[in-house]
Amino acid sequence: MANESSNNITDGMGLIERAIKRTFDIIGALIGLIVTSPLFFIIAIAQKAEGEGPVFFKQERIGKGGKPFNIIKFRTMKTTAEDEGPQLAQEGDNRLTDVGKSLRAHHLDELPQLWNVFVGDMSFVGYRPERQFFIEQIKKHRPDYELLYISRPGVTSDATLHNGYTDSMEKMIRRLDMDLDYLRHRSLALDFKIISETLTSILCGKQF
Repeated sequence: MANESSNNITDGMGLIERAIKRTFDIIGALIGLIVTSPLFFIIAIAQKAEGEGPVFFKQERIGKGGKPFNIIKFRTMKTTAEDEGPQLAQEGDNRLTDVGKSLRAHHLDELPQLWNVFVGDMSFVGYRPERQFFIEQIKKHRPDYELLYISRPGVTSDATLHNGYTDSMEKMIRRLDMDLDYLRHRSLALDFKIISETLTSILCGKQF
């Protein structure tokens, strides 16, 4: 895909649709936090029983407007996972804890991102937020990465569902193309489709 300037990017959603999307995010995230609160307690106990280390994992990511925020997940990796610097997650990553493997398999590690959605750092649907370190690597190949910044990043997306683990630059660039395509064509109907497909995949045990 050819690079574009930020003046040429178009958002498929108008002002009213974006307002409805944000309202849905707030209500959906609040309900989700309430409904899944017992799981938070169970997961915390399981992690503490396994060994030392924090229950939650916070990491700086870049979101709307190019502003940093702390994404929140349940910790799935050993505390020494990045002692040698930032690394991309791999399928079957040996840095995962035993509890972490189970959380990843069922996507339960993502649950705390409901808070990120509630406070406005993220949306349910949007591009996956990346670390500045990897963004700089992507921008060497694709300076148009910053076009994503006109919208909120998301918990799920077409790229999340169909591009697999972004464990290579090739997959990062493919993800960028898919995310930019979503941005241009996004709508409430498309968001509903992506959310439905995500929930179906989780319930069916699909790995993505």
